[in-house]
Amino acid sequence: MAANTKTSRKVARYAVPVAVAGVAAATVAMVPAFANAGGPDLPKVTAQQLIEKIAASDVQELSGTARITTDLGLPKIASGLLGGGGIAGGSAAPEDKVAQLANGTHTFRVAADGPDRQKLTFLDGKDEYSLIHNGNDVWGYDSKSNEVFHEKNAGDAADHGKAGDRLAASPQQLAQDVLKAAGPTTDIGVGDTAQVAGRDAYQLVLKPKQGGSTVGAIQIAVDAKNGVPLRVQLLSSQGGKPIVDAGFTKVDFAKPSADTFAFTAPKGAKVTEGSDEAGKGKAPEDKHWKALESFPGLDALTGGANGKGDVKVLGEGWATVAQIDTGAGKGLTDLEKSAKDKNAPKEAKQFMDSLGDKVTGTFGEGRIFSTRVVNALITDDGKVYVGAVTKDQLVKTANAAK
Repeated sequence: MAANTKTSRKVARYAVPVAVAGVAAATVAMVPAFANAGGPDLPKVTAQQLIEKIAASDVQELSGTARITTDLGLPKIASGLLGGGGIAGGSAAPEDKVAQLANGTHTFRVAADGPDRQKLTFLDGKDEYSLIHNGNDVWGYDSKSNEVFHEKNAGDAADHGKAGDRLAASPQQLAQDVLKAAGPTTDIGVGDTAQVAGRDAYQLVLKPKQGGSTVGAIQIAVDAKNGVPLRVQLLSSQGGKPIVDAGFTKVDFAKPSADTFAFTAPKGAKVTEGSDEAGKGKAPEDKHWKALESFPGLDALTGGANGKGDVKVLGEGWATVAQIDTGAGKGLTDLEKSAKDKNAPKEAKQFMDSLGDKVTGTFGEGRIFSTRVVNALITDDGKVYVGAVTKDQLVKTANAAK
């Protein structure tokens, strides 16, 4: 694939349906577990003490089961782009699977033995998808398609972080990521106690100090004995069920057996070596992206393969909004006209149907692509404003930017 085509694909994924492409990365890193009714009676702790308890935890060995349920409020086209509710099927490359976690409910088994050995197995009915990091090797295996992805030298300094990122779905790492992102715009306190996966836990609660965020709070359940985060729950500022609800249903802190992380490609399996070959058009969502990328109206809005988009960060903390100026000189009106063309792909019409009613302000006119977490305002003059803020806050920010 030519470099300019890759650039076009990257811009298209971020500048227009950003509420689809960005949501996975923004929310899969915020995962909770399941608390029983009526929390245990535990000694009182402060938020600072609880954070220190997490930081001091030296637990590196565990195994268990967990579940992730994600309700982002995505329109139909977005669910298609994320590959539907099933995790099994299609390419075995990790990149093809991660985005699918941003849609529906997924159950998985997890095991860890220090920084060099981790395993996640996602269960989809009788089918499984396993991601294994064992020393210098990273394996991905899809039982439904009988395909294997293999990447060597994952233990090298340059690649070790990449392997860790792919397997960082454990509540421990996810909670650390959330705490690292918390800054002066966040109130941090201690909530009610809970019992998670049969273990007593404290709950650390993070809330935005500012108004206008789509996030109401993030709750992290912390094991009362060893400080391991067992839960992170992402709650909407609009109420209702959690946006993301996942975590341990069962956990054991004993050392997993060595053969847990052993993997040999099954006989007859198709093996793909190296990240350069990963996910070349085989993922369920790729056919949808390919159709959208061939849509001339979308190409005009993103500036095409040679577009030079300008991104500015507006606001701070929970109210941060990205302003993207594609430099194409064309915007929503051109996109709407192209979608009406008889040769336009059906995905283009579905994308247009997913946009909300028109909004106006000092920025001009536009329409909002809305989810429970991320909202994106696409204007008639070719700008895109996107952030984890409410529609009203998004319009307010766009007005102030003019």
